[in-house]
Amino acid sequence: MNEVLIIAEHRRGELRPVTLELITAARAIPSAKVTVAVIADEPGKFVPGLNVPGVDEIVTVKVAARDFEPDTYEVVARALIEARKPAVVLVPHSIDSFGYAAALAAKGGYGFATDVFRIEYQDGELVATRAGYGQKVNIEVDFPGKDIVMLAIRGNVFKPPEGTASSPVTQFAAPPTQARLTSREFIEMSAADDVDMTAAEFILAIGRGIGEQSNVQQFRELADKVGATLGCSRPIADAGWLPKSRQIGQSGKTATACKLYVAMGISGAIQHLAGMKHVSTIVAVNADAGASIFTIARYGIVGDIFEISEALREHF
Repeated sequence: MNEVLIIAEHRRGELRPVTLELITAARAIPSAKVTVAVIADEPGKFVPGLNVPGVDEIVTVKVAARDFEPDTYEVVARALIEARKPAVVLVPHSIDSFGYAAALAAKGGYGFATDVFRIEYQDGELVATRAGYGQKVNIEVDFPGKDIVMLAIRGNVFKPPEGTASSPVTQFAAPPTQARLTSREFIEMSAADDVDMTAAEFILAIGRGIGEQSNVQQFRELADKVGATLGCSRPIADAGWLPKSRQIGQSGKTATACKLYVAMGISGAIQHLAGMKHVSTIVAVNADAGASIFTIARYGIVGDIFEISEALREHF
């Protein structure tokens, strides 16, 4: 049985959702024993959140650092890998893992790929798929001659497991390490909007197809009229037409609770699709019949978003 070692990620005492997504990703590996390692000053408090279906073992590693510290993670992860010899190591494709994963893979001589959104075996060999050339193509990466492969998994791709389980918990003694930095204080960036897109059940999202900032208001009014929460794609948030808190996508929010998602004037870039992957019903409205959004939408309307918006306003 191949062991898959997941390095859990947490922040300010809370387990980050991407850790649970990695558990689902690990299950794509045949005959995998899924082990989740949590590195923290009080690792035991994260155990209940990791007791979900699909986890075969939880390893707690007690360290002195209260917050994430890259040198500590690199040393501890290296010791875990050398002790357990997993076939695959999974970490999030996140700002934290950027601080240690590449150095760890280079020093250990492991196979390594980042921004991975698919894992499969072809003719018995591990193949990871990631995007390339500005998300324009998908690239399959293999790792010939590598007994251990480390993959940084893109967030918002794999659905977290549901339910609870009771996994055995073991302890691992952290090797001594000398950190090069000390965390003093965590400062939370103030949100420009208090909307929680992850909790919205009905989202009406707008993209660059609206053309101008002055057109945002009519879609805001439409969203209010139909009882939806107004969201947007990255170009709208980057332009400052709507707060970043309303952005759906890989670098924005995930529509976790959304049951109905109406995308108006959104082409369907892969980064945006990552934020709506778990939505059961997607309605796409776009003047371009070849827009990528239609490949995942349950219902599609090829037409002018302003005409359709006006028709909906009159109906409601």
